[in-house]
Parts: sequence; C-alpha cells; structure tokens
Amino acid sequence: MRWKQFFTPVQSMTSGEAKEFMSGKTLDEFTLLDVRQPGEYIKNHIPGSKLIPIGDLDKRLDEINPSKPVLTYCAVGGRSRVASQMLAGKGFDQVINMSGGIKAWDDPVAFGSEEQGLDLLTGNESIKETLIIAYSLEAGLRDFYITMIGKVADSEVKSLFQKLSDIELIHQNRILEEYIQITGKEIDRETFESEQVEKAVEGGLTTDEYIRLFRPDWNALSDIVDLAMSIEAQALDLYTRAADRSTDERSRGALKKIAEEERAHLEQLAKLMDTL
Repeated sequence: MRWKQFFTPVQSMTSGEAKEFMSGKTLDEFTLLDVRQPGEYIKNHIPGSKLIPIGDLDKRLDEINPSKPVLTYCAVGGRSRVASQMLAGKGFDQVINMSGGIKAWDDPVAFGSEEQGLDLLTGNESIKETLIIAYSLEAGLRDFYITMIGKVADSEVKSLFQKLSDIELIHQNRILEEYIQITGKEIDRETFESEQVEKAVEGGLTTDEYIRLFRPDWNALSDIVDLAMSIEAQALDLYTRAADRSTDERSRGALKKIAEEERAHLEQLAKLMDTL
C-alpha cells in the first residue's frame, strides 16, 4: 500500500446531501459501502449498503465497480474517509465520503447480519420463484396493515393503515403482472396465491417480531409512520442483498426493481413524517 493514497483528495457529503445524491438513483447507478466491522453492521446499517470492513477493503476491490460512484460511510466518518482515499488512489472514478457517518444518519436503518432473511431469498431462485416469494412478502405486510386497521381507534391512523395497505396491493399487482409476462400464462390471483410461500412481513421478520421490537403507540401517527419506515427499510435491505447474490440475471433484475420501489416508498413515508 502506498502512503500517497491517504493524501488523495476525495469528495465529502453530509448525510442530508448523501440522501439527495441517492434519491432517484437506481441500485445500478452507485455503490453504498459500509466499511465498519460486522458487529457494527448487525446493530444497524443504512438499507442497501454493502459491507466490506476497511481492513478487508484492499483484498476485495474486485467486488466494487470502479466506474460507478461509491458512497462510503462508517460510524462517524473517519474510517470511511480513509477508505475513500484508498479507493480514489486505486483509480475509482468517483468516491464520496459521508461525513458524520451513520451517527449523523437520521433516516430509518436496517439491522441484522448479511445473511438475515436470505433463507427466504437465497439467490438461487429462478425468476418465477423470486416473484412468488416477493409477492408473498408484500402480501404479508399488506395483511399486517389491514389487521392493524381493526386494532386502532383513531380515524387518521385507520386511514393511514388503509393507504399503506393500498400501496402494498399496488406492489402485489405489479409483481403478478410481471409473473404473467414471464410465464406467458394468464393466471387469476386466487390460483397464484395458492402457490406462494409462507407469509412473512418484509425483511424476514414476522408481524409479532416487529411489534415486539418497535412497541409502537398504535394511536400515534408518528409511531405508525416510523414503524412502516422501519419495515420498508428492512425490505429494501433484504431485496438489495438478495439481488447482490442472485445467480439468475432475470431474478437479479426483478429484485433490484422491487428494491427501487421500496426506496421510493420509503422516501414517500419520509415526506409524510415531515408533515406530522
């Protein structure tokens, strides 16, 4: 390693600027790189980020596309600055350090290991299997929102749950349409749903696990939006990790598309939170 790498100037962004940079971009347009340790990643990480600890970075450069922008982060910005300088010194076209690290990130985070939820999406599924599993995950979350409508008294909260369930139905419809296009066979929803795997909330946790984890006030709009954002963040993270390891090109494309829909949904929820 040449010391001059650590004197290579790199671009820095605040967490707010990083969010603007990522907004509207697809997963194929940039790499979000977490250079902390696995234990830190398990506790929390920005949804959709790839983990390569800084100590392993020089040995795993082939896992990062040098022609795409790379946005790096760590706990507070020190390790990611060094990692950014290292990448820039290795010829990466555009490297950006997120100053302040994840401690400055005020949006929802994902949690769990790189393997969490991948028993649902192992990366070995065909495009047909991938769409069935994705549909099941969306259906699980929609059922959760519908169930919650009957558990709360506040009319605004009920309305919000209904809107969230409607969005999940849109996701389901889009996945079903893609399934029909892929197979070339018309199939009604009832028949299709009889093929889906065991239902689970997006992100690989069950409804009860999410409730125990977040313990929301079911009559507080901010708590409901925060819970929804957390679940969508976990979903975005799962779909991204599954896409990264998918061995089927069409499955990888489908997972990336669903992840991008989750990112857009997360951004909509963030705007809603800002109004509360």
